[in-house]
Order: sequence, then C-alpha cells, then structure tokens
Amino acid sequence: MLSTLQPPRSLSLLPLRRLRNSKTIVSAASSTTSVISPPQSQILTTRRSLLSGETTAAEIAKSYLSRIRLTEPQLKCFLHVSENVLKDAQEIDQRIAKGEELGPLAGVLIGVKDNICTQGMPSTAASRILEHYRPPFDATAVKKIKELGGIVVGKTNMDEFGMGSTTEASAFQVTANPWDLSRVPGGSSGGSAAAVAARQCMVSLGSDTGGSVRQPASFCGVVGLKPTYGRVSRFGLMAYASSLDVIGCFGSTVADAGMLLHAISGYDRFDSTSSKQDVPEFQSQFLSVDHFESKPLNGVKVGIIRETLEDGVDSGVRSATQEAASHLEALGCVLTEVSLPSFSLGLPAYYVIASSESSSNLSRYDGVRYGNQVMAEELNKLYECSRGEGFGGEVKMRILMGTYALSAGYYDAYYKRAQQVRTLIRKDFKAALEQNDILISPAAPSAAYKIGEKKDDPLAMYAGDIMTVNVNLAGLPAMVLPCGLVEGGPSGLPVGLQMIGAAFDEEKLLKVGHIFEQTLKGSSFVPPLLANVP
Repeated sequence: MLSTLQPPRSLSLLPLRRLRNSKTIVSAASSTTSVISPPQSQILTTRRSLLSGETTAAEIAKSYLSRIRLTEPQLKCFLHVSENVLKDAQEIDQRIAKGEELGPLAGVLIGVKDNICTQGMPSTAASRILEHYRPPFDATAVKKIKELGGIVVGKTNMDEFGMGSTTEASAFQVTANPWDLSRVPGGSSGGSAAAVAARQCMVSLGSDTGGSVRQPASFCGVVGLKPTYGRVSRFGLMAYASSLDVIGCFGSTVADAGMLLHAISGYDRFDSTSSKQDVPEFQSQFLSVDHFESKPLNGVKVGIIRETLEDGVDSGVRSATQEAASHLEALGCVLTEVSLPSFSLGLPAYYVIASSESSSNLSRYDGVRYGNQVMAEELNKLYECSRGEGFGGEVKMRILMGTYALSAGYYDAYYKRAQQVRTLIRKDFKAALEQNDILISPAAPSAAYKIGEKKDDPLAMYAGDIMTVNVNLAGLPAMVLPCGLVEGGPSGLPVGLQMIGAAFDEEKLLKVGHIFEQTLKGSSFVPPLLANVP
C-alpha cells in the first residue's frame, strides 16, 4: 500500500496482523513474496490520524493531489479537479486547532460522478450538450457529504448520461483501468471506480441504473454498493431512467462504502421517491477480525443464483465465484442453489424500460429549456441542431429506441410487456429472499475487456449487464466486492462477487461483505499501477 495512505498501526481501524494459514502470493509487479493483511477503512484511518495529530488534512490532501497529477495522464478518471481541495482541508485543520467537533467525513477526499450536481463546479454528465454547465445547487447527497466534513476532489468521467458499460461513451475522454491501461474500467461509473482503485480519492459517488456501480467495481477491484431504490435522494442526479436510477458508493473496503452510504441516506422532501425508512447505524457491523468468532456467519442462508453460472460466463469468473461461495460456507453460511425463472427476461425488459424513460427524460435538453444552444432560423431546426451536435451516438440510439417503444401501436407490445416482466422479476426475488438471507452471483460475465473491443457491437456490450439489471428492476440493494483474480494484464484482473439483499436490508449485506472481505486470503486488490507511485 501507499505510505501516504497507511496510518500508524495503533490508529488503524483493523490492526495489521498475519492471517491464520494465510497464503503467500507472488506479485507480478514486484516479484516479491508477501503476507496479505486485511484491508483497512480509509475513512476511519483518516479520522484517527487527524484527531491524534499524526497528520493534517492539508497534508493528506496534498498527497492525493500529487497522486492525481502523477496518474491522471494515464488514467483520465477526472473531468474536473476542484481548485478548493486544499482550502477545504485547511479549514478542517483550523477547526481541529480550535477544538471544534468534526463530522464523520472530515478530511475524507471524495470523487463525484459528473451526472451528480455540484454547486459552482462543472456537472456535464460527460455530454457536449451540458459542456461548461455549473449548477447553482448541490445534489442532496453532495450537500450531506459537505455538511459532514467531506471534501469533493472533483468530477469523475462516465458514459454520457450514464448510457454505457465501458466509459468509452464519454464525450470528452476514455478512462483506463488501473489494473491494465489497455482495458476498460467498466461503466457507466468507470471514472469513480478507477479513481478509488488508483487511490486518487478515498471513496466516490456513482449512479446505478442497471449495474453502473457494481460492474465497474468488479472490473476495478473495489467495493461498489447500490442501495435500495428510495434509500438515497435522487435530487440533483441527472435523470436517465427515473424508476431505476440510484446514487451508489465506491470504496476500497466494505466499511468505507457502508459509511459513505450512511452519510448520504435518508428522506428528502425534494425527492418524492425517497423513503422515510429509518437508516441503521451501519458502522456497528464493521468489527475487527480479532473479534470474529470461529464461524462468524454461522446460520446465514446464502442462495447461489443458478442462472448466473451457466453458459456465457467465463470459466475464470465461474471458478472465482464458486471459490467465494466455498469461503462463505467455511465462515458458517448455509449454501443452497436457487433458481430465478424470469432471470433471462430481465435484460430485454430493462433496455425497453430504461430507453423509454430516457426518451422522456432527455427531451428537456433541446437548447431552449436546458442544454447548449445551436442557433438556427426556425425552432424545429434549433432543436435538431442542438441535439444533433450535443448528444453522442449511444444517447441518440437509446432515445430512438425508447421513442419507438412508447409510440402508438407499440406501447403494449414493448413498454407494457416489459413492465409485466418487471413484476415477475420482483416476485421471483421475493420468493428467493424469503428462503435466504442474501443471494450471490458474479457481478459480470467476464473480467475487464480491451478498450474498443465491444464498442462497435452494442448487443455484446448490453449482454454484459445481465448479472446486474434485474436488481434494479426489483429495486433491491446489492453490493459487489472483489473475490479473486483471473489471468490478464500485468498482474491479473479482479473479479467481483455480487451480494443481493432484501429491500432496505443493506445492513445485512454490509455485515456479510465485511466479514467475507476481512477473512479472504491470498489476494491483494491494489493495482500494479501504484507500485511506483508515492
């Protein structure tokens, strides 16, 4: 790990210790043998370092900004880096000097996906039609982060308006995967995932409409957490598909993702779909491995979704998922195989619903109400030119698909039928979760693939979302965390395990995920890019 990120042992949340029976691994980057210690929460480590006087918020901010300057030319994770990072950090140091109480995110450096509004900072959804747009307000999630002392580092790259699975559909740049610069980081929240993996920020916000937090988390070897629909306010999130969109969290550990989710959760009067459900104190689930029992998950019922391990899944991904299931069993879980009969119907239903809702939502970007305007002599031509020059190819294609599905004569055949399938998917998940505490599956059918490999084959790219879209259709919480490495790149490519829970039961997901992560042996999920970065 990077020296600037590691606190003294006495200050760490989870003391460094040798895992019992831990394996040694040979890192392709360093060719040295090492014992792997459990990953540590950057949020709690930062807080304890600040309160102890071991370091200052300004020093931490400088180290991250330095790392961004060194790695950003290769990765291109950020569309904009805030000029106020050091100023915000110095204000925190002044509060510490005065003995004032600090918020739980004080000094924590946070990346924000570019489709989440940030006051006075560019928020473009990676689209030319919103180029140079600076919102006059913060999204509710961003506002909560700032109120708790978090520092917004900048705005991360993404597929335009969230439409894509590789971050190649950004109008401005293509983000690279820190594990292999020739591969995609996933999408549409690829910039947020890659920034956390490369330690350019401690945690980050993304959005998840059909897997846009979970798939890039798998590709980049970080934790990605999609909350229950309604758990986090969508106010300030630029709408793609309103019945599917949620704001999610990335972290290098389950604890970091969980604490960030806790910070942004809760009812918001500005979002009619936000829930008044109580938000549990997630931090109570993040115990040190020293306090684990011999079988800390004894009796937890885990269902393996049969359809996610059938044809079309890479053998390495299948093996990593099966090994992860064996690890859960060793921790005391009771494993069963479950079937979701409607599983294969989710992908076409998702793309009909998401495209239809995007056709409606993006109609506001016409150069008059919203978006950059291209001058023309008459109104229809103004609309045509503004949208034609402002939207990219993927966005245009999905708008056309959605408009077709909603048109007279086709509504019943496509949109209405897709909503009926959605009901079946919800029923299947409900039945499976009545018999199991959580469900597990791979996060994606493969590890990260090459940049450009699927850009000209949209159907192949869409098929990569098959593991994740059903969760959005059902509105359930899910978390992806790294569970192994497969061949590829300079030192292997990470594979993510997806855990799915019942509505508003993120607490159980975080408990199981944290114990899984802290007891997993034999893999280090730090990309080789960081081997020579201070």
